[in-house]
Amino acid sequence: MKILYGIQGTGNGHITRARAMAAALARRNAQVQFLVSGRPREQLFDMEPFGDYWWREGLTFRSKRGRIVLSETLIKSSPVQLAQDIRALKTRAFDLIVTDYEPVTAWAGRLSRVPVLGLGHQYAFSQPIPQVRGSRVDRLVLKSFAPANIELGLHWHHFNCPILPPIAPVSGIDIPPQGPNRRPILVYLPFESRREITQLLAPFAPQDFVIYHPEARVRKIKNLDWRTPSRTGFPQDLAACGGVICNAGFELASETLQLGKKILVKPLAGQVEQKSNALALEHLGWGRSMQTLDAQAVAAWLESDFAVQVDYPDTAAQVAAFILGGAKGSREELATKLWNAARLPQTSV
Repeated sequence: MKILYGIQGTGNGHITRARAMAAALARRNAQVQFLVSGRPREQLFDMEPFGDYWWREGLTFRSKRGRIVLSETLIKSSPVQLAQDIRALKTRAFDLIVTDYEPVTAWAGRLSRVPVLGLGHQYAFSQPIPQVRGSRVDRLVLKSFAPANIELGLHWHHFNCPILPPIAPVSGIDIPPQGPNRRPILVYLPFESRREITQLLAPFAPQDFVIYHPEARVRKIKNLDWRTPSRTGFPQDLAACGGVICNAGFELASETLQLGKKILVKPLAGQVEQKSNALALEHLGWGRSMQTLDAQAVAAWLESDFAVQVDYPDTAAQVAAFILGGAKGSREELATKLWNAARLPQTSV
């Protein structure tokens, strides 16, 4: 089987998930050609697992001060180039296209009638999970951005739906034996400005914060330790921290839950997926959320030691087996098998 695997490069979570899938497929000697879009090629890093991958411009949403800016997204997107890339992509040489919410491969597969399997968090939203309804445009974009014939949605809980556990491996990460209040707090709010983050967190000294930000200069200012994104340093700080403050993306929250860290999320304004993730965390009772950078919410969260730990199975290995079996099995059977192997804490559902 020859597989074309599309990766949405906008967020690090998509790439992290794809790395796990690349390893799982490689262990089965699969023949895979990867394609990445949605981020300038020069901004991609640690891409060795994808070999000689293809790159296309694709589409990405623009944000400013923690909010999606639709007008800027439309102005800076290149719909003509996207259409050309979709039509020019040669897909008939492949038996299956796997898309992690990547539009070029998804739409090229639809046009050429090559089967498309959608694997990712966004595909869970076709099911009756906790979610913010959003506008008609929001629902249309979510549904049509990267369409697939077969959808394997991922989420933190099954919500009695045929969706799968996360693909967010944390094996091999050792958690230091310290009380949570003695450890620094890990912060990842890449869509917020450094000034706003500083104003929010500096008053909480002597509590230390390790802050990863794309505009950070590697330096410590009082209780704020700013760091640039790092695939090696970030997991180490995640393991050592006493809790995580982050946007409401899916992958980092999945890792945080598996490590048993407390979590406070701030969804990206105007982003229905992140608002829905914050709602789901609150619905499960596994984390807290704030809609703005709220000092009172941070203070209350810092005072609390409440955290849950979730044990998810090796979803990537089972999905790789499903894919290489021609994706002919039952999605419901795959979901049941994986959730039966998971250990979930009590929920407020």
